[in-house]
Amino acid sequence: MFKTARSRVQTWITAGAGTIAALFVAGLMGAFGALPAHAPPQLPPGTAIDAGRWRVQPVRAYVSHAGVYGVLLKPGQKALVLEADMTNRTAQSDKAYFDVFKPDGIALPDPMPMIALTRDATLTPELHPGMTERMAYVWPLAGDAVVPASVSFGITAEIFKPRDNLYGMPGWFNPYRLGTITLPVADGQAPGTGS
Repeated sequence: MFKTARSRVQTWITAGAGTIAALFVAGLMGAFGALPAHAPPQLPPGTAIDAGRWRVQPVRAYVSHAGVYGVLLKPGQKALVLEADMTNRTAQSDKAYFDVFKPDGIALPDPMPMIALTRDATLTPELHPGMTERMAYVWPLAGDAVVPASVSFGITAEIFKPRDNLYGMPGWFNPYRLGTITLPVADGQAPGTGS
């Protein structure tokens, strides 16, 4: 009889200790999960940044009051323009670069930019593997929109998976905010000026 009672007491103590340990770990995980997420890092201007399938190097930002690189503006509009050198790091031609840059702190009528090659004003071209091209991201704005003297651009990267969970095929997935780069914004600069 004592053997059975002792065994029951040991089982209750073990189960109770296990439950307390599980509750303690769950509480800690919940507490750490509630902590604020770290802000994406501020990336240095003038350096090449590996952003998943793209290597990007923002060059300059400016406001254009006329059409730029074949992107026509409506009367009364101006445009925020970001020029960046972009290299396709994959093995095939691609034009999945629309979400790479996003200006922060500016109300955009359309968050999707128009994108053109600066060398020949081709709109939304495919970029070929290993070939660096200077691209102009153009966001049309209302003519009275206030553009600060410097703008932070968020950079979105993706992760390569040799096999995705749905189809078992390789590809670029899980876009995330890699960091932010802040550039001074010139006013009224025309294409072909500066470097």
